[in-house]
Amino acid sequence: MEFSKHLINQTESVTEALKKLNTLGIDAILFVIDADERLLGAMTDGDIRRGFIKGLTLNDPITFFIQPNPVYIRLGDYTISEIEGYRRRNLKVIPILDEAHKIVDILNLRVRETMLPLDAVIMAGGKGERLMPLTKDCPKPLLKVGGKPIIEHNIDRLVNFGIDRIIISVRYLGDQIKKYFNDGSLKGVHIEYVEENIPLGTFGSLSLIPSFNTEHILLMNSDLLTNIDFADFYKSFIEADADLMVASIPYQVRIPYAVLEIDNGNVRSFHEKPTYSYYSNGGIYLFKKELLELLQVNTFFNATDFMELLISGKRKVVHYPILGYWLDIGRHEDFEKAQNDVRHIKF
Repeated sequence: MEFSKHLINQTESVTEALKKLNTLGIDAILFVIDADERLLGAMTDGDIRRGFIKGLTLNDPITFFIQPNPVYIRLGDYTISEIEGYRRRNLKVIPILDEAHKIVDILNLRVRETMLPLDAVIMAGGKGERLMPLTKDCPKPLLKVGGKPIIEHNIDRLVNFGIDRIIISVRYLGDQIKKYFNDGSLKGVHIEYVEENIPLGTFGSLSLIPSFNTEHILLMNSDLLTNIDFADFYKSFIEADADLMVASIPYQVRIPYAVLEIDNGNVRSFHEKPTYSYYSNGGIYLFKKELLELLQVNTFFNATDFMELLISGKRKVVHYPILGYWLDIGRHEDFEKAQNDVRHIKF
Protein backbone atom coordinates (compact mmCIF):
# COMPACT_ATOMS: atom_id res chain seq x y z
CA MET A 1 0.00 0.00 0.00
CA GLU A 2 1.62 3.22 -1.19
CA PHE A 3 -0.12 5.33 1.47
CA SER A 4 1.33 3.24 4.32
CA LYS A 5 4.52 5.30 4.20
CA HIS A 6 2.49 8.13 5.76
CA LEU A 7 1.32 5.98 8.69
CA ILE A 8 2.95 5.51 12.07
CA ASN A 9 1.68 3.65 15.10
CA GLN A 10 1.26 5.55 18.34
CA THR A 11 3.72 3.17 20.03
CA GLU A 12 6.59 4.25 17.77
CA SER A 13 9.27 6.62 19.05
CA VAL A 14 9.83 10.25 18.15
CA THR A 15 13.13 9.23 16.58
CA GLU A 16 11.35 6.74 14.31
CA ALA A 17 8.86 9.45 13.36
CA LEU A 18 11.70 11.78 12.39
CA LYS A 19 13.25 9.04 10.25
CA LYS A 20 9.96 8.46 8.42
CA LEU A 21 9.37 12.17 7.91
CA ASN A 22 12.85 12.48 6.45
CA THR A 23 12.00 9.94 3.72
CA LEU A 24 8.81 11.75 2.65
CA GLY A 25 10.47 14.85 1.21
CA ILE A 26 8.02 17.61 0.34
CA ASP A 27 5.12 15.39 1.41
CA ALA A 28 6.45 15.17 4.98
CA ILE A 29 3.41 14.44 7.12
CA LEU A 30 2.59 11.37 9.18
CA PHE A 31 -0.76 10.14 10.38
CA VAL A 32 -0.67 8.50 13.79
CA ILE A 33 -2.88 5.42 14.23
CA ASP A 34 -3.84 3.26 17.17
CA ALA A 35 -3.70 -0.54 17.51
CA ASP A 36 -6.96 -0.81 15.52
CA GLU A 37 -5.48 1.37 12.74
CA ARG A 38 -7.82 4.26 13.53
CA LEU A 39 -6.62 7.83 12.97
CA LEU A 40 -5.49 9.63 16.13
CA GLY A 41 -3.77 12.67 14.68
CA ALA A 42 -1.22 14.13 12.28
CA MET A 43 2.43 14.99 12.74
CA THR A 44 4.94 17.10 10.83
CA ASP A 45 8.51 18.25 11.47
CA GLY A 46 7.02 21.48 12.74
CA ASP A 47 4.91 19.66 15.33
CA ILE A 48 7.98 17.92 16.70
CA ARG A 49 9.96 21.16 16.76
CA ARG A 50 7.17 22.94 18.63
CA GLY A 51 7.00 20.03 21.05
CA PHE A 52 10.70 20.38 21.85
CA ILE A 53 10.24 24.12 22.42
CA LYS A 54 7.52 23.27 24.95
CA GLY A 55 9.92 20.98 26.80
CA LEU A 56 9.04 17.59 25.32
CA THR A 57 11.89 15.13 24.64
CA LEU A 58 12.70 12.23 22.36
CA ASN A 59 11.54 9.91 25.12
CA ASP A 60 7.98 11.27 25.24
CA PRO A 61 5.17 9.43 23.38
CA ILE A 62 4.55 10.74 19.87
CA THR A 63 0.92 11.32 20.83
CA PHE A 64 2.19 14.30 22.88
CA PHE A 65 3.36 15.95 19.64
CA ILE A 66 0.44 15.36 17.29
CA GLN A 67 -2.31 17.55 15.89
CA PRO A 68 -5.32 15.71 17.39
CA ASN A 69 -7.97 16.85 14.90
CA PRO A 70 -6.48 16.67 11.41
CA VAL A 71 -8.47 17.24 8.25
CA TYR A 72 -9.66 14.06 6.59
CA ILE A 73 -12.02 12.85 3.87
CA ARG A 74 -14.73 10.33 4.69
CA LEU A 75 -14.91 7.69 1.95
CA GLY A 76 -18.19 8.02 0.05
CA ASP A 77 -19.23 11.11 2.01
CA TYR A 78 -17.53 14.16 0.56
CA THR A 79 -18.05 16.84 -2.05
CA ILE A 80 -15.78 18.21 -4.73
CA SER A 81 -16.25 21.67 -3.23
CA GLU A 82 -14.89 20.34 0.05
CA ILE A 83 -11.72 19.11 -1.66
CA GLU A 84 -11.36 22.38 -3.56
CA GLY A 85 -11.54 24.15 -0.21
CA TYR A 86 -8.65 22.05 1.09
CA ARG A 87 -6.63 23.01 -1.98
CA ARG A 88 -7.32 26.69 -1.36
CA ARG A 89 -6.09 26.22 2.21
CA ASN A 90 -2.87 24.79 0.73
CA LEU A 91 -3.48 21.36 2.29
CA LYS A 92 -1.68 18.76 0.20
CA VAL A 93 -1.77 15.31 1.82
CA ILE A 94 -5.16 14.29 3.22
CA PRO A 95 -6.11 10.88 4.69
CA ILE A 96 -9.22 9.08 3.45
CA LEU A 97 -11.12 7.24 6.19
CA ASP A 98 -13.74 4.51 6.16
CA GLU A 99 -16.71 4.34 8.51
CA ALA A 100 -14.52 2.79 11.24
CA HIS A 101 -12.19 5.82 11.10
CA LYS A 102 -9.43 3.70 9.54
CA ILE A 103 -7.19 5.17 6.84
CA VAL A 104 -7.87 3.41 3.53
CA ASP A 105 -5.98 5.77 1.22
CA ILE A 106 -4.28 9.15 0.94
CA LEU A 107 -5.22 12.00 -1.40
CA ASN A 108 -2.13 13.92 -2.43
CA LEU A 109 -3.30 17.18 -4.02
CA ARG A 110 0.22 17.85 -5.19
CA VAL A 111 -0.02 14.99 -7.69
CA ARG A 112 -3.81 14.65 -8.16
CA GLU A 113 -6.36 17.29 -9.07
CA THR A 114 -9.19 15.99 -6.93
CA MET A 115 -11.12 12.79 -6.10
CA LEU A 116 -14.18 12.34 -8.30
CA PRO A 117 -16.81 9.89 -6.99
CA LEU A 118 -17.09 8.08 -10.31
CA ASP A 119 -16.60 4.67 -11.83
CA ALA A 120 -15.19 5.04 -15.34
CA VAL A 121 -15.76 2.81 -18.36
CA ILE A 122 -13.47 2.94 -21.38
CA MET A 123 -14.61 1.49 -24.70
CA ALA A 124 -11.65 -0.31 -26.29
CA GLY A 125 -13.13 -3.08 -28.42
CA GLY A 126 -13.01 -1.65 -31.94
CA LYS A 127 -10.80 -2.99 -34.73
CA GLY A 128 -9.53 0.39 -35.90
CA GLU A 129 -9.89 -0.64 -39.54
CA ARG A 130 -9.18 2.86 -40.86
CA LEU A 131 -5.76 2.68 -39.22
CA MET A 132 -4.74 -0.58 -40.92
CA PRO A 133 -2.06 -1.88 -41.24
CA LEU A 134 -1.03 -0.30 -37.90
CA THR A 135 -3.84 -2.17 -36.17
CA LYS A 136 -3.28 -5.53 -37.85
CA ASP A 137 -1.45 -6.96 -34.85
CA CYS A 138 -1.99 -4.19 -32.31
CA PRO A 139 -5.34 -2.92 -30.96
CA LYS A 140 -5.86 0.76 -31.71
CA PRO A 141 -5.94 1.77 -28.01
CA LEU A 142 -2.37 0.50 -27.63
CA LEU A 143 -0.96 2.47 -30.57
CA LYS A 144 1.59 4.83 -29.09
CA VAL A 145 1.32 8.61 -29.16
CA GLY A 146 4.34 10.37 -27.74
CA GLY A 147 5.78 7.05 -26.58
CA LYS A 148 2.66 6.05 -24.63
CA PRO A 149 -0.47 4.13 -25.76
CA ILE A 150 -3.49 6.29 -26.56
CA ILE A 151 -5.60 4.58 -23.90
CA GLU A 152 -2.89 5.09 -21.28
CA HIS A 153 -3.07 8.86 -21.77
CA ASN A 154 -6.76 8.60 -20.87
CA ILE A 155 -6.23 6.29 -17.91
CA ASP A 156 -3.53 8.55 -16.50
CA ARG A 157 -5.86 11.52 -16.78
CA LEU A 158 -8.67 9.66 -15.01
CA VAL A 159 -6.24 8.70 -12.24
CA ASN A 160 -5.12 12.31 -11.96
CA PHE A 161 -8.71 13.26 -11.16
CA GLY A 162 -8.97 10.65 -8.44
CA ILE A 163 -11.02 8.01 -10.27
CA ASP A 164 -9.81 4.72 -8.84
CA ARG A 165 -12.05 2.14 -10.54
CA ILE A 166 -11.84 1.76 -14.30
CA ILE A 167 -13.61 -0.88 -16.39
CA ILE A 168 -12.31 -1.47 -19.90
CA SER A 169 -14.58 -3.04 -22.52
CA VAL A 170 -12.45 -5.12 -24.90
CA ARG A 171 -12.96 -7.31 -27.97
CA TYR A 172 -10.45 -7.07 -30.83
CA LEU A 173 -7.00 -8.19 -29.56
CA GLY A 174 -8.29 -7.52 -26.06
CA ASP A 175 -5.77 -9.84 -24.41
CA GLN A 176 -3.01 -7.39 -25.30
CA ILE A 177 -4.81 -4.63 -23.41
CA LYS A 178 -5.36 -6.91 -20.41
CA LYS A 179 -1.72 -7.90 -20.37
CA TYR A 180 -0.54 -4.30 -20.61
CA PHE A 181 -2.57 -2.93 -17.68
CA ASN A 182 -3.28 -6.12 -15.71
CA ASP A 183 -5.29 -5.21 -12.59
CA GLY A 184 -4.17 -1.58 -12.60
CA SER A 185 -2.10 -1.85 -9.44
CA LEU A 186 0.92 -0.25 -11.12
CA LYS A 187 -1.28 2.79 -11.74
CA GLY A 188 -2.63 2.76 -8.20
CA VAL A 189 -6.17 1.97 -9.39
CA HIS A 190 -8.48 -1.02 -9.87
CA ILE A 191 -8.84 -2.00 -13.54
CA GLU A 192 -11.43 -4.58 -14.58
CA TYR A 193 -12.47 -5.89 -17.98
CA VAL A 194 -15.60 -6.95 -19.80
CA GLU A 195 -15.48 -8.76 -23.13
CA GLU A 196 -17.85 -8.22 -26.02
CA ASN A 197 -18.35 -11.40 -28.04
CA ILE A 198 -20.18 -9.28 -30.61
CA PRO A 199 -20.13 -5.50 -31.14
CA LEU A 200 -22.59 -3.94 -28.69
CA GLY A 201 -22.16 -0.23 -29.36
CA THR A 202 -20.98 2.48 -27.01
CA PHE A 203 -23.67 1.91 -24.38
CA GLY A 204 -24.54 -1.72 -25.09
CA SER A 205 -21.48 -3.19 -23.41
CA LEU A 206 -22.43 -1.50 -20.13
CA SER A 207 -25.04 -4.23 -19.71
CA LEU A 208 -22.18 -6.71 -19.26
CA ILE A 209 -20.88 -4.97 -16.14
CA PRO A 210 -22.48 -6.63 -13.09
CA SER A 211 -22.38 -3.64 -10.75
CA PHE A 212 -21.16 -0.09 -10.22
CA ASN A 213 -19.97 1.46 -6.98
CA THR A 214 -20.99 5.04 -7.71
CA GLU A 215 -24.26 6.82 -8.47
CA HIS A 216 -22.82 8.46 -11.58
CA ILE A 217 -20.79 6.82 -14.32
CA LEU A 218 -18.21 8.24 -16.72
CA LEU A 219 -18.05 6.58 -20.13
CA MET A 220 -15.54 7.42 -22.83
CA ASN A 221 -13.99 6.12 -26.02
CA SER A 222 -10.42 4.89 -25.76
CA ASP A 223 -9.13 6.48 -28.96
CA LEU A 224 -9.44 10.10 -27.81
CA LEU A 225 -6.57 12.40 -26.99
CA THR A 226 -7.88 15.19 -24.77
CA ASN A 227 -7.04 17.37 -21.78
CA ILE A 228 -10.67 17.76 -20.71
CA ASP A 229 -11.09 18.98 -17.13
CA PHE A 230 -12.99 16.04 -15.66
CA ALA A 231 -13.63 17.91 -12.41
CA ASP A 232 -15.35 20.78 -14.21
CA PHE A 233 -17.20 18.26 -16.38
CA TYR A 234 -18.52 16.55 -13.24
CA LYS A 235 -19.41 19.81 -11.45
CA SER A 236 -21.28 21.05 -14.54
CA PHE A 237 -23.23 17.78 -14.65
CA ILE A 238 -24.24 18.07 -10.99
CA GLU A 239 -25.14 21.75 -11.28
CA ALA A 240 -27.28 21.05 -14.34
CA ASP A 241 -29.10 18.25 -12.50
CA ALA A 242 -28.86 16.32 -15.75
CA ASP A 243 -29.61 12.69 -16.47
CA LEU A 244 -26.84 12.57 -19.06
CA MET A 245 -24.17 15.03 -20.11
CA VAL A 246 -22.20 14.57 -23.32
CA ALA A 247 -18.92 16.32 -23.99
CA SER A 248 -19.17 18.31 -27.20
CA ILE A 249 -16.73 19.82 -29.64
CA PRO A 250 -17.53 23.37 -30.79
CA TYR A 251 -17.38 23.56 -34.56
CA GLN A 252 -17.78 26.73 -36.60
CA VAL A 253 -18.76 26.99 -40.25
CA ARG A 254 -17.94 30.25 -42.02
CA ILE A 255 -19.96 31.02 -45.13
CA PRO A 256 -17.94 33.15 -47.61
CA TYR A 257 -21.08 34.70 -49.13
CA ALA A 258 -24.15 36.61 -47.98
CA VAL A 259 -26.86 34.18 -46.84
CA LEU A 260 -30.48 34.96 -47.67
CA GLU A 261 -33.30 34.17 -45.25
CA ILE A 262 -36.23 32.96 -47.35
CA ASP A 263 -39.88 32.63 -46.32
CA ASN A 264 -42.36 31.35 -48.95
CA GLY A 265 -40.10 32.59 -51.72
CA ASN A 266 -39.69 36.04 -50.20
CA VAL A 267 -36.37 37.35 -48.95
CA ARG A 268 -36.89 38.39 -45.35
CA SER A 269 -33.28 39.29 -44.54
CA PHE A 270 -29.73 38.43 -45.37
CA HIS A 271 -26.52 38.02 -43.41
CA GLU A 272 -23.17 38.98 -44.86
CA LYS A 273 -20.65 36.11 -44.61
CA PRO A 274 -22.15 34.64 -41.43
CA THR A 275 -20.53 32.13 -39.07
CA TYR A 276 -22.65 29.29 -37.70
CA SER A 277 -21.71 27.36 -34.57
CA TYR A 278 -22.42 23.64 -34.16
CA TYR A 279 -21.46 21.03 -31.59
CA SER A 280 -20.33 17.51 -32.40
CA ASN A 281 -20.25 14.49 -30.11
CA GLY A 282 -16.94 14.27 -28.21
CA GLY A 283 -17.28 10.62 -27.17
CA ILE A 284 -17.30 11.30 -23.40
CA TYR A 285 -20.47 10.84 -21.34
CA LEU A 286 -21.51 11.29 -17.71
CA PHE A 287 -24.83 9.86 -16.58
CA LYS A 288 -26.91 8.60 -13.69
CA LYS A 289 -26.51 4.92 -12.88
CA GLU A 290 -30.29 4.46 -12.86
CA LEU A 291 -30.32 4.87 -16.66
CA LEU A 292 -28.72 1.42 -16.98
CA GLU A 293 -32.19 -0.01 -16.39
CA LEU A 294 -32.98 1.02 -19.97
CA LEU A 295 -30.38 -1.39 -21.39
CA GLN A 296 -30.88 -5.04 -22.27
CA VAL A 297 -28.06 -7.55 -21.78
CA ASN A 298 -26.05 -8.32 -24.93
CA THR A 299 -28.13 -5.92 -27.00
CA PHE A 300 -26.57 -3.38 -29.35
CA PHE A 301 -27.07 0.20 -28.20
CA ASN A 302 -25.00 3.03 -29.62
CA ALA A 303 -24.69 6.49 -28.10
CA THR A 304 -27.01 8.32 -30.50
CA ASP A 305 -29.83 5.80 -29.99
CA PHE A 306 -29.40 5.99 -26.22
CA MET A 307 -29.55 9.78 -26.19
CA GLU A 308 -32.58 9.80 -28.49
CA LEU A 309 -34.30 7.37 -26.13
CA LEU A 310 -33.61 9.66 -23.19
CA ILE A 311 -34.78 12.77 -25.05
CA SER A 312 -38.00 11.09 -26.18
CA GLY A 313 -38.58 10.04 -22.57
CA LYS A 314 -38.26 13.67 -21.41
CA ARG A 315 -34.99 12.99 -19.62
CA LYS A 316 -32.56 15.88 -19.25
CA VAL A 317 -29.70 15.55 -21.75
CA VAL A 318 -27.20 18.41 -21.80
CA HIS A 319 -23.82 19.07 -23.36
CA TYR A 320 -20.46 20.27 -22.07
CA PRO A 321 -18.27 22.05 -24.63
CA ILE A 322 -14.63 21.01 -24.48
CA LEU A 323 -12.70 24.26 -24.78
CA GLY A 324 -9.30 22.61 -24.44
CA TYR A 325 -7.65 20.00 -26.65
CA TRP A 326 -9.56 17.10 -28.23
CA LEU A 327 -8.69 14.75 -31.06
CA ASP A 328 -10.42 11.59 -32.24
CA ILE A 329 -7.66 9.36 -33.56
CA GLY A 330 -9.57 7.48 -36.24
CA ARG A 331 -7.52 8.02 -39.39
CA HIS A 332 -3.85 7.99 -40.34
CA GLU A 333 -3.79 11.77 -40.60
CA ASP A 334 -5.26 12.02 -37.09
CA PHE A 335 -2.59 9.67 -35.78
CA GLU A 336 0.15 11.77 -37.38
CA LYS A 337 -1.38 14.97 -36.00
CA ALA A 338 -1.48 13.45 -32.51
CA GLN A 339 2.26 12.68 -32.69
CA ASN A 340 2.96 16.36 -33.31
CA ASP A 341 0.39 17.77 -30.90
CA VAL A 342 1.42 15.63 -27.94
CA ARG A 343 4.75 17.44 -27.81
CA HIS A 344 3.09 20.80 -27.23
CA ILE A 345 -0.12 20.07 -25.29
CA LYS A 346 -0.17 19.39 -21.55
CA PHE A 347 -2.26 16.26 -20.82
